[in-house]
Amino acid sequence: MNTAELLADGFGRVREEVHAAVRGLSGEQLALRLDGRANSIGWLVWHLTRVQDDHVADVAGAEQAWTAGGWYERFGLALPAASTGYGHTSAEVDQVRVDSPELLTGYYDAVHEHTMRFVSAVRDADLDRIVDERWNPPVTLGVRLVSVLSDDFEHVGQAAFVRGLVA
Repeated sequence: MNTAELLADGFGRVREEVHAAVRGLSGEQLALRLDGRANSIGWLVWHLTRVQDDHVADVAGAEQAWTAGGWYERFGLALPAASTGYGHTSAEVDQVRVDSPELLTGYYDAVHEHTMRFVSAVRDADLDRIVDERWNPPVTLGVRLVSVLSDDFEHVGQAAFVRGLVA
């Protein structure tokens, strides 16, 4: 297995878990916040997708699917187009509401397609390329991609947990 295959496998597993976490849920179930404060399934899946879209588009030098594919308009959220959910207040989490799992999986699948196109071309030598100098030490492509995978798995696991309680 090479680097590109390893990354593709990881992101492929995220896609499977995203679909499983939201399949068959109602808008009400997607929006439910346990104890009134916890993140909802809909927010968790939207957020992990936004972060993946934002971070992979950045390292690929491409426009995000969120704006390029019209997903921002389809979701119709009262949030800025650049919002990824990072640092959201409880009120902002409440604003992320979707009527069906198909909207979430449609957006995730569009992001997944862009991600797979990018990671399929990644070679070992690419992993050391500096992609973000705002940190000390600067962030490499390899670290950024593993960070996205980690964030994705963490949040889809949370969504699966909440699903087990509400479905």
